[in-house]
Amino acid sequence: MMIGYARVSTTDQKLETQIDQLEVYGCERIFSEKLSGKSADARQELLTALSFVRAGDVLVVTKLDRLARSAVDLGRIVEQLEAQNVDLVVLNQNIDTSTSTGKLMFTMIGAFAEFERDLIRERCAEGIVKAKEKGVQFGRRPKLSEDKIRQLRDDYQSGELSRAELARKYGISRATLYRLAVS
Repeated sequence: MMIGYARVSTTDQKLETQIDQLEVYGCERIFSEKLSGKSADARQELLTALSFVRAGDVLVVTKLDRLARSAVDLGRIVEQLEAQNVDLVVLNQNIDTSTSTGKLMFTMIGAFAEFERDLIRERCAEGIVKAKEKGVQFGRRPKLSEDKIRQLRDDYQSGELSRAELARKYGISRATLYRLAVS
């Protein structure tokens, strides 16, 4: 079955041109939306189309940027389609994964997406190391100061308050109470 997906970014743009092209190509079902392509996760009709397709189906788009705006999103979509044994046709770029050339193009696009993800991970890791060297603290700020932790430990040792009362008094969970009071 041929499944079409059409998208425009703004409400003043028209979907009709894309829908017409998809119908002429032979799409039996077309999913469409007027929404930014920034993130594939936020596009409900794309997600519906991706869950609708079955093995042997063909997902058809007019341009690759209608499907994904980032190589990372494209890489995820590519992996999902491959796992479902669904081919992809991109009309304006002549990509058809049911052909050898189309599979090559699709694989190259996927490889570039994976390469970009790896570079992003490397840059993030380098940035974190540099930030830590400069003394940047990651994560949530401690809820209790060192003085409060000492008071908590003293209160815990005295046994005057129950553990639940101590947790309420200091505004922490019982798990945090045990971690701070015992360590």
